[in-house]
Amino acid sequence: MGNLGPPELIIIALVIVLLFGASRLPATARALGRSMRIFKAETKGLREDSDDEQPTQKPSQALPPAQSAQPPQQGPQVAPPLEQTQGRNDAR
Repeated sequence: MGNLGPPELIIIALVIVLLFGASRLPATARALGRSMRIFKAETKGLREDSDDEQPTQKPSQALPPAQSAQPPQQGPQVAPPLEQTQGRNDAR
C-alpha cells in the first residue's frame, strides 16, 4: 500500500483535468512556478541574512556582559507644547 504505479497516476491526472478543466491548468502551473521561484528567493535571502548576523569574532574577543551592545534606555518622548506647533503651521 502506498505505491503508486502508472495506472494510478494516469487516473489521478484525469481526475485533476476533469476537476479544474484543461484551460485553467497552464495558468495554474504558471502561478505555481512563480510562487515557487519567489519562495526560493526569499529562503535564500533569509539564509544570507542569518549568515550576516552571526558574529565573526572569536569567543575570547567578545564583549563582557556588562559592556553588551544594548541601547541606552530613554524616557518617554514628549511632544512640544501646542502653541509652538501652531506657530510653525502659520509660518508656511
